[in-house]
Amino acid sequence: MNHDTYSDAYLRDVLTGEGLIALVGLSNNPARDSHRVFLDLLRRGYRAVGVNPGIAGHDIGGAPVYAHLADVPAPIAIVNVFRNSEAAGAVIEEALALPLL
Repeated sequence: MNHDTYSDAYLRDVLTGEGLIALVGLSNNPARDSHRVFLDLLRRGYRAVGVNPGIAGHDIGGAPVYAHLADVPAPIAIVNVFRNSEAAGAVIEEALALPLL
């Protein structure tokens, strides 16, 4: 697969399929955007997990939170990053190390 561009059909399949969304930088603070987006994903029926070492082992909205992407016990289709630019590079490296779907 060419990862430089994706067809609309492929993107639609990823977004509407059974794939898992990992939200990195999930906050347990309801005032934070990452918290609101995560709960909205769950309300809309997406399968999602949080990733944040500070709250790993807890559930938010009934979904588990893991310390690292590598700790998620299911294949991840989408990595949604809520981290500052200084921390984003390490998240990208961790995501690239995951097995492809």
